[in-house]
Amino acid sequence: MSVDPERAAASGRERPQRPLASHRTVADALRTQIRSGVLQPGQRMPTQAKLADEFGVERGAVRQALRILQSEHLLTNASKGAPATVAPDPGLIRLAVGREAPPQPTMVALVSRIEAAFAAPQVRIDALCLTSVSLNLALGEPLRLIHAGRLEPAKIDVRVLLPSRNIDLAFPTALDASGEEAVHNRWLAQRNAQGQVLRHNLLALRATHGIDVQVTFRALPFTPPVKLYLLNGVEALFAYYTLGRHEREIGHEHLQTYDAEGTRSMLFAFEQGAGLRDTAFVDQSRRWFDALWETISSELQLTA
Repeated sequence: MSVDPERAAASGRERPQRPLASHRTVADALRTQIRSGVLQPGQRMPTQAKLADEFGVERGAVRQALRILQSEHLLTNASKGAPATVAPDPGLIRLAVGREAPPQPTMVALVSRIEAAFAAPQVRIDALCLTSVSLNLALGEPLRLIHAGRLEPAKIDVRVLLPSRNIDLAFPTALDASGEEAVHNRWLAQRNAQGQVLRHNLLALRATHGIDVQVTFRALPFTPPVKLYLLNGVEALFAYYTLGRHEREIGHEHLQTYDAEGTRSMLFAFEQGAGLRDTAFVDQSRRWFDALWETISSELQLTA
């Protein structure tokens, strides 16, 4: 029996009678083809134009579907100009994100995972950190892709826990007590500036792209010894702040301090569904963050 070429799917199967309605449905269909072996590891995907025609959707929906599958480690190079490729071994790659994933420096791991998180129609990021420098840097690429029309989230909700201005920080701190006020003021200025930039860049998406954006900060009554990022409720990225002795130029003085290089902290990645340990860690991390948010944290003003 011959197949009408107008109804032939790019995978070789007949196109469904009813066009698929959303990027989620497209992602579900392609995911099934990958996991069932219809699309083989290493195989190049059809072009976005062919997929859009096959599923009866706009190319923007196809791009979002491909990014979802890349965030699940089923595709590679989904953000490039050429067609995406089925991951060489999707099962093994997904496993490596869980218990076998090696830690990576914050700015290596966080950038790629934040970008993948923004492929979802509803983006949720919870962060506990010292200044939000790393988070700001990691948001640069997804913001660029949104402005370029290559990412199209409908809603973005970001919550950030930062140390209160009114506490004696454990770090950064000056070795000489006479420099403590200067070190504290430098940290406070950085915390406020980074928070203001983060809030401004995200809230601007309301006017430019009509995205529903919420950005909220709250203050902790302690210095966090770790940083934590929760992405869309299904990933937890965790790192220790490792202290060292550093010389900081503040004003016209060179002060000796104990401080941590947060952008270089090694992030450990945990993913819900990648095993019992990972699933439990993500769940407990989410519970811990919510408990801090709802109990001992307080309103935070990003002012001097």
